[in-house]
Amino acid sequence: MLLLITGTSKGIGFELLKQLASDENNTIIAVSRKSDSVLKLKKQYGFTNIIPVSADITKTGGRKKIADIVKKQKQPLAILVNNAGQIVNKPFEKINARELTEVYQTNVFSPFLLIQALLPFMGNKHKSHIVNISSMGGFQGTAKFPGLSAYSSSKAAITGLTECLAEEFKPKNIVVNCLAIGAVQTEMLTKAFPGYKAPLQPSEMASFIGNFILTGHQYFNGKIIPVSSTTP
Repeated sequence: MLLLITGTSKGIGFELLKQLASDENNTIIAVSRKSDSVLKLKKQYGFTNIIPVSADITKTGGRKKIADIVKKQKQPLAILVNNAGQIVNKPFEKINARELTEVYQTNVFSPFLLIQALLPFMGNKHKSHIVNISSMGGFQGTAKFPGLSAYSSSKAAITGLTECLAEEFKPKNIVVNCLAIGAVQTEMLTKAFPGYKAPLQPSEMASFIGNFILTGHQYFNGKIIPVSSTTP
């Protein structure tokens, strides 16, 4: 099975990669801006089924590089996990246009354009599952926090995109779901809530996500699923 995960250099993406690579039946294209940690993981555990890709998904050239590598595998892309994310924690009135654009570029525009680039390798005869990683901050009706207007609104946008694509891709045999992640002890959480200690570690959340991306398409389509034991 061919899988592609973005944002694999650290946090949940890194742990997800490690867990999925333990199954030799999986071939995983691991995308991150810097692949040092992925290369180290591959060497440490002797994983031969990880394909590290250093690429910036916010750039046209980066997305083309990823698509070219998928094409070379000569097998359908069964699973795409849009996990890469970016955050800015600032009062609303102090967020400038560059910061706002960068957050939306990583969290919304890049997944949108990456899905477009990879669409020819997904679905039809072989069912594919796209899983977008959002946040409880982007889940309607949840508590919102000062300083996270750019991040939370971008995550709300990816949830809306999920619902749109799930409907549009039905004839293509592609299922699209979204996981709205709660508090996990990651670098991004520390930026959002300095000093806060989350109840879950990245490896624990990765276990849930790993099971969901492999089986969730059998039960869900177009669903925004909150995955949280607590919201800070």
